[in-house]
Amino acid sequence: MHPAKERIAAVFGRSQGSGYLLAPNVVLTAAHVVRGCDAPRVIVPGGVGRVRCRVGWARDDNRRCDVALLVAERNLVPDEVAEAFEPLVWGRSYDLRAWPGAQAIGFPQVQRDADHELDTEQIVGTLKPGSNLLSGRHVLDSEFGAPERPGDGGSPWAGMSGAGVFVDGLLAGVVCADPSGWGHGRLTVTPSETLWQDFRFLQECLLAGHKPESRSLASPRQLEVEAFERRLRDYVVDKASELTIIGLTLSDGEGETWPLDAAYLSLELTGASREDAVSSPQRAEEALSGQRRVLLRGAAGSGKTTLLQWLATITARGDLPPGLGHLSGCMPLTLPLRTLIRRGELPQPEEFLAAAAGPLSGLPAAQGWVTRRLTEGTALLLIDGVDEVPEADRRRTLAWVKDLLAAYPEARYVITTRPSAVREGWLADAGFTELELLPMSRGDVLAFIDRWHDAAGQKNDERVRAFAAALSAAVVAKRDLGRLATNPLMCAMICALNRSRRGYLPHGRMELYRAALELLLIRRDREREIVVGLEGPELEQAQVALLQKIAYWLIRNGRAEIEWHKAVEILERALPAMPAVAAKGGAEDILRHLVVRSGLLRQPTSETLSFIHRTFQDYLGAQAAVDDWDFDLLVNHAHDDQWEDVLRMAVGHAPPRARAELLRKLLERGEREGGNRHRLHLLAAACLEQATEVDPAVRTRVEQAAAELVPPRDTESAKALAEAGEIVLDLLPGPEGLTDEVAHAVVVTATTVADDRAIPLLSAYATHPSRQVRAQLAWAWDRFDTEHYADAVIGRLSYDDGLAFVVKSDAHRTALTRLGGRPEVWLRGEAAGGAAPPP
Repeated sequence: MHPAKERIAAVFGRSQGSGYLLAPNVVLTAAHVVRGCDAPRVIVPGGVGRVRCRVGWARDDNRRCDVALLVAERNLVPDEVAEAFEPLVWGRSYDLRAWPGAQAIGFPQVQRDADHELDTEQIVGTLKPGSNLLSGRHVLDSEFGAPERPGDGGSPWAGMSGAGVFVDGLLAGVVCADPSGWGHGRLTVTPSETLWQDFRFLQECLLAGHKPESRSLASPRQLEVEAFERRLRDYVVDKASELTIIGLTLSDGEGETWPLDAAYLSLELTGASREDAVSSPQRAEEALSGQRRVLLRGAAGSGKTTLLQWLATITARGDLPPGLGHLSGCMPLTLPLRTLIRRGELPQPEEFLAAAAGPLSGLPAAQGWVTRRLTEGTALLLIDGVDEVPEADRRRTLAWVKDLLAAYPEARYVITTRPSAVREGWLADAGFTELELLPMSRGDVLAFIDRWHDAAGQKNDERVRAFAAALSAAVVAKRDLGRLATNPLMCAMICALNRSRRGYLPHGRMELYRAALELLLIRRDREREIVVGLEGPELEQAQVALLQKIAYWLIRNGRAEIEWHKAVEILERALPAMPAVAAKGGAEDILRHLVVRSGLLRQPTSETLSFIHRTFQDYLGAQAAVDDWDFDLLVNHAHDDQWEDVLRMAVGHAPPRARAELLRKLLERGEREGGNRHRLHLLAAACLEQATEVDPAVRTRVEQAAAELVPPRDTESAKALAEAGEIVLDLLPGPEGLTDEVAHAVVVTATTVADDRAIPLLSAYATHPSRQVRAQLAWAWDRFDTEHYADAVIGRLSYDDGLAFVVKSDAHRTALTRLGGRPEVWLRGEAAGGAAPPP
């Protein structure tokens, strides 16, 4: 297949050269042709005449690469030709096999017609990847002799530089030089592989409108591998492109899953430490731009796994935004640690495929495929859930990761964890950037509510539209509800409860979970009048108790999954105390019923069970611990991050006398153990949020212990302190006498609590000399009343040092305009669609 004539170009820059159209307005040529020329001009035979271009990207290192990408100010061909443009496919060589029949078409100076006008020349020869190995270039040997040298002694091929080299219709490289010593019988070529290894080149292609796609210059083995990879990409997209949306089940039984394209909401990330490059909040695709190694932290329900699904889907499809061009050509492999750790030894590379795409792992082309991809650096490993690895196994998990990095340094890695599961800088020495998923802003919450109700049918149902509108107003107006709706999990539960309860919503986290369990376990099927198998009042009332026993076993054993047979044994031990339930059937039948009907259990494999989300496991297990009065066990594990939510929910479940005892035990252990004092006393303070009634003396002791931890020393302790809720606002100091780091930590705490009672305190920090302190204040605007915060904080922020103001809504834009505008404004969320306020 020969390249179409409408894609051959002549380029006029510093010298005359050739080029090839990747898109109607995008030209590939040699970098030396346009070096030093700000506005090269390009003409295409049968095109629209000479058109001025800008150099979008260029690299000329005099050895490996000599290529430039030109972007024309308008299409270089007529509209009807542009509309018929077919996607160009790149060809990449994977071995040293020579390729006869290669060709390049360009405009050499010696090729002129009778009127002495330039014309094209088609060179046919053999592309030889094995020549010039040390320089990293390929060679195109001509089948025919060279033309006569011009009278000035220059190269007879002058003007061919920049011509595309094709093998079987695939663009394999770009002509860059006529080497001396070979009688002008060969040309050197920058191979396509060199360009595919350059993130900036791929990014610029995407920005300019050319979506890079490649195939191999293939041996039969490579053709087999490519067919396998197409199947694998389809499999990954099929598995990762749907989300399970809690509470979305519709009246016809459909709706447990939601297309990722409709459901995915890009949330904001920020650097988890001051050393990270991403210091200001950015959307996920911006924060991940160019990052090859990322440790992603996020609280339960914050969207970590969903973000990995999105990365897997867009990478497998090749549908990447420009900022993620460095992932072009990669194959994503998702490795859920919760499943892998259960098997004992973590998998070796050739076992990754069985973990990520088991049904395809036995195909012949799969043998050695993972190792090759990792070696090339074209594998994207998405390692999910370090926090779901038992604490005792995290050291060997770290060793496993570092072994992978040492063996395959060019591969791309994204690893997720809850913030408290591993220390800050856990993988910093391995070059990882630490990013953290931030709580959803009000704009994010409103967008999520709209998408959730779209999936629930709001476009065709007036009642659903009314529920969505009422809930959108409520999350803004009701402070308690707004504090709960800060991550996708909680937002989904609130949406489901709002619709189910016709707009009546519970208050507080514990009541929200209680209502969600009632919805999932009882009301959902009862209101749909579904009776399946073992349904009945006896089992309906026993579901929670049975699920509690499974949840508590998982918590006690530091597990996120349980083998089916062990879950059966747990129920067998419980059933003698439940004769009415036992009469319904055996333990295995009842367990199967719980999986099918409860909506809380899922089967990652045919042999294992887990809860649909860790939060439900913690909630149910905490109730079991309180029922068994296992306070010593709870307190003895309070230092373990996997037990943190269990402790907090246990305080919420416990009656007042038991609650006071549990809090006293937490304080006493903290006082005995200096190394754990900080964590345990903060945890006790955080538990107060769940304690609607508690002994006044105990409350005072907890508050005094928390006071010893104020002010926070750094960002990590600031976020931990904020978990205690509004009570910390009374303890936070003003900026006088604080170091910049401590001042920033105080502001992080107050803006994370996000109660308007914090505004007077934050106003005192608005003139702080540290830009990091003021940047936090500027970014957190959407967490408070717009006008109040604008007058008390935003209007007082000094910005002579280049401080950027973050505008996330039209209301922000209006308020900032009222304040006179600012020189540096970043638009986010709904505000990103318009212009910034005037300076």
